[in-house]
Amino acid sequence: MSRVAGGTGPPARGAPSAWLLASRPKTLPAAAAPVVLGSAVAASLGGFRAGPAAAALCGAMLLQVGTNFANDVYDFERGTDTAERLGPTRATEAGLLAPRQVRSGMAVAFGLAALAGLYLTWVAGWPVIAIGLTSIAAGLAYSAGPLPLAHNGLGEPFVMVFFGFVAVGGTAFVQLGTVPAAAWWCGLGAGALSTAILVVNNVRDAATDRRAGRRTLPARLGRRAGVIEFAAFLAGAYLAPAGLVLAAGAPRGCWLVYLTLPLALALLWRVATRTDGPALNGALAGTGGLLVLYAGLLSIGLLS
Repeated sequence: MSRVAGGTGPPARGAPSAWLLASRPKTLPAAAAPVVLGSAVAASLGGFRAGPAAAALCGAMLLQVGTNFANDVYDFERGTDTAERLGPTRATEAGLLAPRQVRSGMAVAFGLAALAGLYLTWVAGWPVIAIGLTSIAAGLAYSAGPLPLAHNGLGEPFVMVFFGFVAVGGTAFVQLGTVPAAAWWCGLGAGALSTAILVVNNVRDAATDRRAGRRTLPARLGRRAGVIEFAAFLAGAYLAPAGLVLAAGAPRGCWLVYLTLPLALALLWRVATRTDGPALNGALAGTGGLLVLYAGLLSIGLLS
C-alpha cells in the first residue's frame, strides 16, 4: 500500500474509517462557511429562516462529499493520483475502497443533496432546481468526463463560482427570495478564499501534476505564478468587506474581518517561501481555517 496518513496505520479495506477518509471531512468547514455567510446576510435583512438555512447547509456539505468521492475515484482512474502525491492518502489509490464502491458513495451523496434540494424547491421555487442540477453537474465535471475542469486549469473559476457566489447567494435566496447586493460581496470573499485553498493545493502538487498531465497554473507556468495567484485571491477576499460596507451599506462591524489580515499575510509568506510538502500541507489547512474565521467574523459584523 502506498502512503499512510498520520503514520498510525491504514484503515481496513471497506471500513467506515476508509469512507471517512474518502469523504475528506476537513473540507466540510470550508463548504459550510459560505452557507453561514449567506444565512447571516438573510438575518441582517430580517429574513432568516431556520429550515431553509439548515437544508442549504446539509445540501452544501453533501455536495462537497459527493465531489470529494468523484475526485477520489476519477483521479485514480485517470492516473493522476499516485504514490508520489504529497497530500493526504486517497482511498481508491491506496486500495482501501474499490472504484465501484466510491462511485456508489458518490451517487448516494448527490442523491441526498438532491433531496435537500427538493425541499428548498418547495420553499423557494424552480430556480433551486437549476442551482442544484448545475452544482451536481459541476461537481462531476471537476474530475470526470473528457475535459475535467481540475485537469485543464479551470478549477479556480469552478470554485469561485460555486463556493462563492452560488453558495452564498443561493443560501440567501432560499430565505429571502432574492439575492441582495450584500450576498454578492460576501460571495466574492468566500469564493476568493475557497479558491485560495485550491491554489495552495496546486502549488504543492505542481511537479506531480505536470508529470500527470494536469494543466493547473503552477504546473504550466511555475511556482511563482501560483504564489502570485494566491496573493491575488487573498486581495480579492479583503476587497470584499470594503465593498460590503461602502457599496452595499452593511454594518461597520464588518470591518472586524480585517483582524484576520495578519494570518493571511503569514500564509502568503509561507506559500511564497516554503517548498516542502509538510509546510504546504500546513498552509493548506491554515487557509481553510482562515476561511472559517473570516466567515465567522464577517457574519458577526453583518449582525452587529
